[in-house]
Amino acid sequence: MAENKLKITRNELATTISLIRGDGIGPEITDSVIQILEASGANLKYAEIEAGEKLYLSGKTSGISDSAWDTMRKYPTLLKGPITTPRGTGYKSLNVTIRKTLGLFANLRPARTYDPFVKTKHPGTDLIIVRENEEDTYAGIEHRQTREVTQCLKLITQPGTEKIVRYAFEFAKSNGRKKITCMVKDNIMKITDGLFASIFKEIAKEYKDIETESMIIDIGAALLANNPQRFDVILAPNLYGDILSDIAAEVTGSVGMCGSSNIGDSIAMFEAVHGSAPDIAGKDIANPTALIKAAVLMLVHLGMPDKANLVRNAVLKALEDGYRTADIFNGEEGTTKVGTKAFTQAIIERLGESPKMLEVRELSRPKTIQLQKPTKIETKELVGVDIFIDEYYKREPESLGKTMEAFTNKSLHLKMITNRGVKVYPDGQPETFLTDHFRCRFVANEGQKVSSKDIIELMATFEAKGMDVIKTENLYTFDGKIGYSLGQGE
Repeated sequence: MAENKLKITRNELATTISLIRGDGIGPEITDSVIQILEASGANLKYAEIEAGEKLYLSGKTSGISDSAWDTMRKYPTLLKGPITTPRGTGYKSLNVTIRKTLGLFANLRPARTYDPFVKTKHPGTDLIIVRENEEDTYAGIEHRQTREVTQCLKLITQPGTEKIVRYAFEFAKSNGRKKITCMVKDNIMKITDGLFASIFKEIAKEYKDIETESMIIDIGAALLANNPQRFDVILAPNLYGDILSDIAAEVTGSVGMCGSSNIGDSIAMFEAVHGSAPDIAGKDIANPTALIKAAVLMLVHLGMPDKANLVRNAVLKALEDGYRTADIFNGEEGTTKVGTKAFTQAIIERLGESPKMLEVRELSRPKTIQLQKPTKIETKELVGVDIFIDEYYKREPESLGKTMEAFTNKSLHLKMITNRGVKVYPDGQPETFLTDHFRCRFVANEGQKVSSKDIIELMATFEAKGMDVIKTENLYTFDGKIGYSLGQGE
């Protein structure tokens, strides 16, 4: 033990947080964290919430008790152990439910290596992934529309994107990060991912001291897997951020070493990124580091950076001194394989010490995000409609097109028909594979305005002809700029 060990003091005022112990290894790693927090002098109290597998299996499909929401509002900082979601349909992910219900818009996941103490192919990696947490395909709006076709809606909003982009910049600014890489697929999804990318570029102008770059997600993910050292902060929409987070955890050594925070306007949740691992539950072999790191983020959020530093430094010192749980033990000389309890005790014994080789990066809580009010409300004009039909038995685009040409009214005419986004009328190609899902685009006649009444009348014509309309999408312009993707050859 170091002779210059810091004296541990206890916070005078207790802070109460909400607590979900979790399933599988959850209770034992949660106990580990609570012991370490108590030893650090953080002086926390816990309002325990009933949630997880037991509730799922009792018939509560949300996996959380009704009273939990009031508890989390009263004590708006939640420390959460991993949850087991039963297999099969009908069970909602508790993580997604909590994030969306409480508006936890930002997921923050640090990923760093601990070389040379924890084996890695990518020494020197130290990055942060900032993931939008509420939108994208994770909005969970899906439909089966025909016998052959299903659909998932990808929702990207202006205020939701602005909030996560500003959070990323404020986090980088307050934590000494120098560069943000935004990863999107705006070369294909020009409207949704295009909005995310354009807001990033616009807000970047307000942060001259932070370097920025935009990157297509496929090459970005490849670079993260092969050369993670080149990244500092990565910003991404929900789906990409989820995938990138797991890549980052894998390349830095172990998912058992990664914690995360989920930040909202008034409530925040802190958790490990790994699952409940029921196969090793109760065996005293689980690595508690991920949940400990989540607790470090929580202490920063609670305004206890001194306690956060104590805990983080003790974890690093325990690693330097050779203590390893089974998932990161490789038998090297000078290392000791220990269980959950022994690893916890090793950390507690090193509270007040600092690592000698592993780099320490201080964490700070970014300032509260303020969204900018729009300076101008765009003029929105209805200019057409996409009508989607189910045509299972008769898949003949030419015949469909000729029939619909006759549907033209005073305001609208048929522009094209597509199948899975490929134009099949007019001038379709015989090699195009057809499903039972056709999009029929009607646009305004020259010099005519389109009203909702015109679209309703058009749909009535479809109905009269016995066509199965499964949905419609109105086509709009905003200040004269189209708000929909163009079809092939349009």
